[in-house]
Amino acid sequence: MRRQILLLLATLPLLLPPHARADDVADSLAEATRAYQAGQIAAARTAMQEALQLLAQRTAAGLGAALPDALPGWQAEKPETQTAALGLMGGGSQATRRYHNATGQNVEIQVIADSPVLSQLAMVMANPAIAGAMGKLIRVGSQRAIQTNNNEIQMLVNNRILIVINGSATNDDKLAYAQAIDMTKLSSWQ
Repeated sequence: MRRQILLLLATLPLLLPPHARADDVADSLAEATRAYQAGQIAAARTAMQEALQLLAQRTAAGLGAALPDALPGWQAEKPETQTAALGLMGGGSQATRRYHNATGQNVEIQVIADSPVLSQLAMVMANPAIAGAMGKLIRVGSQRAIQTNNNEIQMLVNNRILIVINGSATNDDKLAYAQAIDMTKLSSWQ
């Protein structure tokens, strides 16, 4: 009987459903904690940097999900996401999506989040007089935006997410894409 119980206990994991993949960020943080407690500072730093990179990747994916589908008469490419180290452009997460129509016009939406460089831009965009010097002030829904002298639309959401819309399309088309961005979804990525 004891042998049967041991055999059952040994085979029980095979009968249960497989466990869901553990959270990579939590795993990296736990690894950093273990390394720190063991006095392995370099290993702890590496594990913490890995956790930060994984968080940035999740943020970039969330930014990409907030980019709109193609508007009628347009086709969209798949969103591209990337993260930058602190030494490159101040760090942060980025998503880009390109759109084109049958006449060859294009629109590109680029979203950059959590870059330290954005704090400087936030000061400029918060002041309408200074922002007006960069181009024409416009509204995209309730969001203040700038249409630059190069016909680029720039918006700063929650002082931490920069949206840049450019391309060869008309200003009306760029504005339509700006209005199609899911600001609620975009703002929820922290």
